[in-house]
Amino acid sequence: MIKNSFLEMPEYKQYVDSGIDRIGKIPMGWSVKKLKFCAEINSRTLPENTSAKRTINYVDIGSVSLVNGIEKSETFTFSESPSRARRLAKAGDTIVSTVRTYLKAISFIEEEHKDYVFSTGFAVLSPRLELNSKYFARFIKSNAFTQQVDDIAKGMSYPAINSSELSNMYVVIAPESSQVAIANFLDKKTAQIDEAVAIKQQQIELLKERKQIIIQQAVTQGLAPNVPMKDSGVDWIGRIPKHWEVKRAKYLFDEIDERSVNGDEELLSVSHITGVTPRSEKNVTMIAEDYSGSKTCKKNDLVMNIMWAWMGALGVSERPGIVSSAYSIFRQKPLNIFNPVYLEWLLKTVGYIEHYNKVSTGLHSSRLRFYSRMFFDMEIGFPCRNEQDQIVAHVEVQSNKIDQAVKLQLQQIEKLKEYKTILINSAVTGKIKVPQKQESILN
Repeated sequence: MIKNSFLEMPEYKQYVDSGIDRIGKIPMGWSVKKLKFCAEINSRTLPENTSAKRTINYVDIGSVSLVNGIEKSETFTFSESPSRARRLAKAGDTIVSTVRTYLKAISFIEEEHKDYVFSTGFAVLSPRLELNSKYFARFIKSNAFTQQVDDIAKGMSYPAINSSELSNMYVVIAPESSQVAIANFLDKKTAQIDEAVAIKQQQIELLKERKQIIIQQAVTQGLAPNVPMKDSGVDWIGRIPKHWEVKRAKYLFDEIDERSVNGDEELLSVSHITGVTPRSEKNVTMIAEDYSGSKTCKKNDLVMNIMWAWMGALGVSERPGIVSSAYSIFRQKPLNIFNPVYLEWLLKTVGYIEHYNKVSTGLHSSRLRFYSRMFFDMEIGFPCRNEQDQIVAHVEVQSNKIDQAVKLQLQQIEKLKEYKTILINSAVTGKIKVPQKQESILN
């Protein structure tokens, strides 16, 4: 957690109005200049007569993020590279996306990136001698600059800004000694914040792993630690409590092939992450289609994505709806023999998923299919319904505690990220006075 808010850091003695809304007041002695007067833009380009055989490491807009900078590159020969692979940059430059500006694809060019070739969707900014390159990059990444871009960018779904418009954005110029102090300060403090975020993300992964272990152990071995066990005789089931049953799925389920008349029911999809969920809840564009003739499922039906079952893409539906004809739908033969939550957890455990992988057929690992006959031939180990209900109740209590812990960690991560953003913006615009002696602001 943050020990001292940046708001408690000292300010400069006197401020003047910068005249720019997105920048606000700046310390006396600082100045504001248009970008074109303090940096060169797109000064170097890969010529068209470049050897067709030349190998280039190409960086597109989607390969750069505000947080991580350049995340990846693609290797091409010049003749096979995209026509937009033309921008060149040197160490100390900063690249800024001028298309899809909402992505804020901005990165400082380190020595290791100086030979990369960048998309013409980037503007390459080369700061002049009066500007410390790292200070300049920090300012270009700050809200004080990106919000200026947002104000000018045109287009709803594909906002863009041209180089001429970019050149008229404003940059805050601190005295040279202050630029160096600010750059060093932000390098240190943002590294501390990033480390704190990484630790919390690791804690989240451990909590999620703990939750899966609790579920796995409960649905495959029960809740009583000293209950007598037996060998199920089935590889993917292993040892289970002595009083549990093992039955083939064909004795437990019927396959359902009921079809929608007009396709008006709610459209559902199945994934290994979310199970059975309404398509409307996913971040996808819904296109009007005729779903008449689609398979229908009822509440508590087991739905399997045949193509992705090997990844655990299955679930028990919490509602009636329609699904792809490529899915398999199964309904409990003795009704209510399974608690629906228990059933989904059980069929998503490691042993069962490994079995789907083993018996699925296909020419390629990404094209495997788990057909109904394979499911019906599969043994399932389970307790009576009453014990299933007890297991679900116990696990949900434990899971809720873990979910709350994860939620708290996520909230703290968001606060750290927000703090980092405000800290950078405040430092590069002079809202706070960067100390010469830099002490830790984190626990």
